[in-house]
Amino acid sequence: MMTSEQLAAITVAKIIDARGSACPGPLLEAKKGIGAVKVGQIIEVKSNDQGSRQDISAWAAKIGHEFLGLIQADGHDRIFVCRKK
Repeated sequence: MMTSEQLAAITVAKIIDARGSACPGPLLEAKKGIGAVKVGQIIEVKSNDQGSRQDISAWAAKIGHEFLGLIQADGHDRIFVCRKK
């Protein structure tokens, strides 16, 4: 996983704002969003649902994408996933 500083410096291809969406909303949005970027590009999911931390990292590992980590922001998490296939 990357450090907070490395994550903050990433250029993301797509930002998915799932704040206010309860589980499994942010995960479903991430699944939709990853299909909109090219292999090797990164999506950022903004979520204030605590379950998203585990859900999105587990989904990425299961599917074969790379969970890069997360940064806690102002009342929400910024979760980063790199599309690998």
